[in-house]
Amino acid sequence: MKVKSAKKNGIISVVMGSDSDLPVMEEAAKILDEFGIPYEMILTSAHRTPLRTAKFASSAAGRGIKVIIVGAGAAAHLAGVIAAQTSLPVIGVPIDSTSLRGLDALLSTVQMPGGVPVATMAIGKPGAKNAALFAIRFLALQDKSLSARLSAYKNKMEKDVEKKQENLSCRKS
Repeated sequence: MKVKSAKKNGIISVVMGSDSDLPVMEEAAKILDEFGIPYEMILTSAHRTPLRTAKFASSAAGRGIKVIIVGAGAAAHLAGVIAAQTSLPVIGVPIDSTSLRGLDALLSTVQMPGGVPVATMAIGKPGAKNAALFAIRFLALQDKSLSARLSAYKNKMEKDVEKKQENLSCRKS
């Protein structure tokens, strides 16, 4: 997977609390790659590297970042900690990394206090994919070309379902 740097016009940060979160967060990167959206991948921890996390969050907008996608498991405070230190949109992806199968991360990510918004996606890979698509929707509000590519992506999904239906119908005959 290609990792792009925000210092060279990256506009989305894909952040994770542990390198074990990478297989999930790569799903966001795949979507961003498919749409040609420049991004960076950052590893930082709300608990193990709090100063690094604070510096990252407070400097993101100044580096040209427009949206931050954050994956974290277990206590999953990372998205909230980042959201508390930036005015950028933050999208949380709960990671299934404990015996609670991601429920702990989901509740930690979604239960933000009033005034500290974090949009929360589904647990795991589907959530990471949807986080990237949600971020793209934000960007498409200001970019007609991106909006058109997003519409084409949605049309392709529709055609894929129709094709699967045709294949299913052929099996019955």
